[in-house]
Amino acid sequence: MKIIAVKDAPEAIGPYSQAIQANGFVYTSGQIALKPDGTMEDRGVEQQTHQVMKNLFYVLEAAGAHFNDVIKTTIYLADMDDFESVNHVYAHYFGRHKPARSTIAVKTLPKNALVEIECIALANPDYTF
Repeated sequence: MKIIAVKDAPEAIGPYSQAIQANGFVYTSGQIALKPDGTMEDRGVEQQTHQVMKNLFYVLEAAGAHFNDVIKTTIYLADMDDFESVNHVYAHYFGRHKPARSTIAVKTLPKNALVEIECIALANPDYTF
């Protein structure tokens, strides 16, 4: 097991890791729209989703993975009315790759974020079971 920590994404705001790499997979913690300097992107749900995806990119990259290696994502939304806006940005980063996904409406997210995304990916695409 390997703890993933990268300076290009924000530090964890609690007692957890940005991600854990284990048995050929990387399990990311949920990413919100914190910038690497710890300030919050607050210009709206689309901009927050871009920041979340950038954070995920750098965390995955540190584990030797990319968006093409993602198997499953979970999206948490503070407002389900933002579903289409988040989908639009999400699709930009995943392109034709379509991992399994759940989208869940929640009452609140840390730092009053509008969106949080976590994922599971192959950490080494050449890994065999």
